[in-house]
Amino acid sequence: QVHMVESGGGLVQAGASLRLSCAASGLTFSSYAMGWFRQAPGKERELVAAITAITWTGTSTYYTDSVKGRFTISRDNAKNTVYLQMNSLKPEDTAVYYCAAGRKGSSWSTLRQVSTYDYWGQGTQVTVSS
Repeated sequence: QVHMVESGGGLVQAGASLRLSCAASGLTFSSYAMGWFRQAPGKERELVAAITAITWTGTSTYYTDSVKGRFTISRDNAKNTVYLQMNSLKPEDTAVYYCAAGRKGSSWSTLRQVSTYDYWGQGTQVTVSS
């Protein structure tokens, strides 16, 4: 049985940093692409950042334009954990953040789709005050 548990959310002021973690179990973690999505009230769930499974060339990362240069996604396959370092947070970053794992997906066009992912965490709230 697959379990994915996010942590690290909270209430911060604009300009602050947070580091989200997602610990996965019950799957061959290194074989999965991992994504961080967010969903604000009344809005669709959107991909924030994704990191591909490890191949012989390494991994690739992708970011939505609004977080480029501020957020960094990384993975530690030894710990079955994916991270999202969020710097220079803005009020518009306020949302519930979800991690997701997908067996297939290596390009932005596929990784940005919710349907690409097989497993999801329960979400963690991030609130950024102005």
